[in-house]
Amino acid sequence: MHVFVTGGTGQVGSYIIPELIAAGHEVTGLARSDKSAAAVSALGARVRRGNLADLDGLKAAAAESDGVIHLGYRAELLSSGGITALGASELSIVLAFGEALAGTGKPLVAAGSIGAPTNLGRAAPLLAPSSLGRPATEDDPALPCGPTDAGTLVARNIVETAVVGLAEKGVRSSVVRIPTLVHSSTGRLQLIGLAKTKGFAGYPGDGENRWPAVHTSDLASLFRLALEKAPAGRTWHAVADEGIRFREIAEAIAARLGLPAVSIPADELMLPGYFGFLTAVVTLDLAASSAVTRQVLGWEPTQPGLIADLDNGHYFPAG
Repeated sequence: MHVFVTGGTGQVGSYIIPELIAAGHEVTGLARSDKSAAAVSALGARVRRGNLADLDGLKAAAAESDGVIHLGYRAELLSSGGITALGASELSIVLAFGEALAGTGKPLVAAGSIGAPTNLGRAAPLLAPSSLGRPATEDDPALPCGPTDAGTLVARNIVETAVVGLAEKGVRSSVVRIPTLVHSSTGRLQLIGLAKTKGFAGYPGDGENRWPAVHTSDLASLFRLALEKAPAGRTWHAVADEGIRFREIAEAIAARLGLPAVSIPADELMLPGYFGFLTAVVTLDLAASSAVTRQVLGWEPTQPGLIADLDNGHYFPAG
């Protein structure tokens, strides 16, 4: 299969391209700069110069392929137009791919995110999966990424719904939802950097809120499986660790850095020196299940879980 990949040089894409090539697929990666083009080539893929703002170019690339994996996004829009502009851009991109692939039965696999369900009303309280009595599932509506507000949720809902809806136009479309924590020997965890900066590893309240996690290699294998055999119009959860307590994550990081793990009271989370603007993220309870994904696609994670991976040395090099 000839696969067109956007975002192929990112943390996830740099694992997906080798995964596809090892499985016998031919890959073309989008590159907007000489540096990106060199990185795509180094991964073993052909290079297509262009950018995500060129919708006609994206259509042409999709039409020439046997399938598309869409990982890239226009990060520059966040500083100028925020999540609304980014959501509008993402919608136009996936609809362009849908137009190019309509009626072909070819696959389009787009990246989504696992967050916490919430009502659409801007003043509505957060509803974590635990408050519903269960982890989030593949059948739940699209979930917000980043700080939780109505704009974020609406943007993600629209994009994921658009991708799934392309099944009605003859596209074998699906969404792979990526959890909060993606770890690997080449990745970085923001929580580690934050702990180094603050001099402690903090957790909100009792730290019982849970975050899902997956190793990047296992995530790459799920994208390949979705490309190869996923039914049209479905969502999948790339979840290996269903929900690790935030306190356990903080304590593991603290122990390896020789720092204390500190509970931050709810009324202090937003104060300077603590989580600040990250409060809306670190307080979420994000437990999610991948039972349907495993059953339907036969996906079985083989890499270490997050806590075990922290012992492999790459996150805390000696010296």
